[in-house]
Amino acid sequence: MKNTTAIHAGLDPLAHRGAVSVPIYQTSTFAFPSAEEGAARFAGESDGPIYTRMGNPTVQALEEAVSALEQGCGAVATATGMAAVSTVLLALLRAGDHVVSTRPLYGSSARLIDERLARFGVTSTFVPSNDLEALQRAVRPETRLIYIETPANPTLDLVDVAGAAAIARHAGIPLVVDNTFAGPYLQRPIELGAEVVLHSATKSLNGHSDVIAGVVVAASPLVLRALRDTAITFGLTIDPHQAWLVLRGIRTLGMRVERSQANAISLATWLERHPAVAWVRYPGLPSHPQFELARQQMSGPGSVISFELRDGEEAGRMLMNSVRLITLAVSLGGVESLIEHPASMTHKGIPEAQRREEGVTPGLVRLAVGCEDLDDLLADLGQALDEASVVKVRVNVRGATER
Repeated sequence: MKNTTAIHAGLDPLAHRGAVSVPIYQTSTFAFPSAEEGAARFAGESDGPIYTRMGNPTVQALEEAVSALEQGCGAVATATGMAAVSTVLLALLRAGDHVVSTRPLYGSSARLIDERLARFGVTSTFVPSNDLEALQRAVRPETRLIYIETPANPTLDLVDVAGAAAIARHAGIPLVVDNTFAGPYLQRPIELGAEVVLHSATKSLNGHSDVIAGVVVAASPLVLRALRDTAITFGLTIDPHQAWLVLRGIRTLGMRVERSQANAISLATWLERHPAVAWVRYPGLPSHPQFELARQQMSGPGSVISFELRDGEEAGRMLMNSVRLITLAVSLGGVESLIEHPASMTHKGIPEAQRREEGVTPGLVRLAVGCEDLDDLLADLGQALDEASVVKVRVNVRGATER
């Protein structure tokens, strides 16, 4: 059913002159057949299009597709993943409100909550991803939403979505879930009690590393209206060509996720046995401390692996400089495999002490596995690990000689 939904959701050929692929409505504005119809559209009495910032048939098709995948009541597509985050926070918070969020968290999301919102009188408390008791204790009378990311970036810690939803429900506030790492093919937070789900659609939803986009899905019409009004007012909405690219990517979502996940399971198992690797964190390994939780709330462990080499940061740097097939770049969810160093890249803006507290160690390497042939990925990682180990030995020997 998930593959069928990904392939067909948001497409009604009869609404597009029989087109079996939703056309790109590359227009800024739409003509009204009459003054009365124009007035009806502005009054909300007719659902016809007005202006692309406010709505567009291509964008609408994308929103319907993601909403169907997430089992929401509707969605709002945004220009970037951070536009999706901003839409949610701007729509649901005001001066004097308080946010509870889990850590680790995507660096830009953490800075937006902790620094930018503070300028407008919004306070925040961060708690460990795996500590529901701390999450419960952090809720205050002025708390207006709980914001979580699971699996977390880049440590792959998990948040118990159903447990967090129960806390939010008891407090009478919404639970917001960043579902980017798992995606709707592997995890559907609304089914577990979340009120809002958001994505960087740049990642697995699009899947081809050729567009920047985001999307927010709501469980209730009231929240959906607030999200849409905010995105339109602040100009955070997506353009039709971006929307079409993401929609095209969604049609192959299941096939890409299954292939990259199968690769990741094999690579994670192989890395865990490699003598140069100190530890591996992957929700599909029994060694993951929340392995059972992953099996309960996810239909698969995904395609991102975090690991650290025994020789530390220098060996990790040499590993990334030695790969030949795997690309040294940030992001994830594409058809190609990407490798990066969070402490010096995606999480550089977070103070070192805080990074260490959250498990973002200096030698942590994040590998976003793609859809290449497994043998080629194994061969590339194998030679890169060998090179990193050899270079480390040479550095040690040279250092000892110089001393």
